Amino acid sequence: MRLTIPMDMAQPSDDPFVVAGSGGVVLGEARTDHQGRKALLLVRGSEDTSELRALAETMGITIVETVLQSGHVDPRTYFGKGRLEDIADERRSTLSGHPWEGVDLTIIHTNATPRQLVGVNQALGVEVWDRVRLLLALFTAHASSVEARTQVRIAQLQSDRTILREVAQQQTTGERAGYGGGGVTALQNVIANLNRELTNLRRRQKRHANAQREHRRQRIRSGAMTVGFVGYTNAGKSSLFQHLSGKPVLVEDQLFSTLETTVGRMEKSPRILLADTIGFIDNIPNATLAAFKATIAEALNADLTLILVDTSDSLPEVTRKLETTRREVLERQEHETEGLDDDRPPYVVLTKIDKVTPAQQTAVSDLVTQLGFPAPVALSSMTGEGVEELQHFIRERLFGSPFLLHIHPPTTEHPDASERIVSAIYDQGMVEEDERGENGTIRVNVWMTKACLAQLRGRWGSRIDIK
Repeated sequence: MRLTIPMDMAQPSDDPFVVAGSGGVVLGEARTDHQGRKALLLVRGSEDTSELRALAETMGITIVETVLQSGHVDPRTYFGKGRLEDIADERRSTLSGHPWEGVDLTIIHTNATPRQLVGVNQALGVEVWDRVRLLLALFTAHASSVEARTQVRIAQLQSDRTILREVAQQQTTGERAGYGGGGVTALQNVIANLNRELTNLRRRQKRHANAQREHRRQRIRSGAMTVGFVGYTNAGKSSLFQHLSGKPVLVEDQLFSTLETTVGRMEKSPRILLADTIGFIDNIPNATLAAFKATIAEALNADLTLILVDTSDSLPEVTRKLETTRREVLERQEHETEGLDDDRPPYVVLTKIDKVTPAQQTAVSDLVTQLGFPAPVALSSMTGEGVEELQHFIRERLFGSPFLLHIHPPTTEHPDASERIVSAIYDQGMVEEDERGENGTIRVNVWMTKACLAQLRGRWGSRIDIK
């Protein structure tokens, strides 16, 4: 049963209800299938609604009409009360065949306040989402792993709590006591249950974050290096990850198809790990972004961070998305994670170059450098163009130039077989050339960290020469 909370009565605890922006249901499981729903879109002024429409389309929601109103945003109801009354009257009086027939959702084209969400909900009598609630509903639909579901549920409950507190504030506490007695309303009891669930989820998330941190420590101790992919949603992170690692991941032409971190080894480079993580969009609230802190940390604490940019976007879009990534992800997380430092600047990778002309690619590349980033690498995950160049770029940034090692035949002092040394080199580095000489000398051209090289020399001493 889906009802809107009446303002003059409390609900019993076993009757789930809908509140403005709650993503469906406060008590019980949230609705995840929104395919086929019809919605109205409320827009103030002449804002670009293409991104929000794409988010709705990804979920199967049809926006039947965009309702515009000029002027200043009303702090209580976003639109003016008179305009909302007109919308409510037209929705109630729709006949069969009217475009608004079956509309059960209203979306506000902004990050609305709880007061605005509740106000619009009361005026129109349908479920109301803002931009953040639309994102959370999309996250809920796409979350598949325990990690993703935990993160999404935390963000959703935090959002629900702000709405419930607004509804509670508009009630007169003590005059409408529910089942709790002593002036405790049913709504207040719901908030208390929500807080308890949030506490449990945060404990679970903390355990997961600690496990991820320990995994990172183990990788560092083993000499592995990590490359983290970040960037705007649908920039091609998962496609590139799959191309470089050969590890199957969900690759769809949809917004936010990836919500959790996937780690895989780069092909022919066992010491390099790739971390594919969630994408971002403009103006994500702090509370929502904080729920994905552990996921973001995997990419930001990497030895090399790559920002992926869709080259087929217009130049203004490229600017907006790069600035969003810098503001919402990189700068905001510097104080919340181990963060990036001057020795590990992020680099830009231009994706989907198969969709653009050389002139467009050059223009985007010039724009990236104008925005203060190093010269980018360009590629196409579909055709493979530029992928080898990126692999070489990654190795150079992580290891510097390759080392040319000469392994001498066994001696009395170091009797270990030469193949044992070669095997250790393959384990700790990336071998490009492996040549065997007639006198038993082995010549190996290898990418390797200086720390791993020092370990090899410390173990086998004069058996290894660096040329």
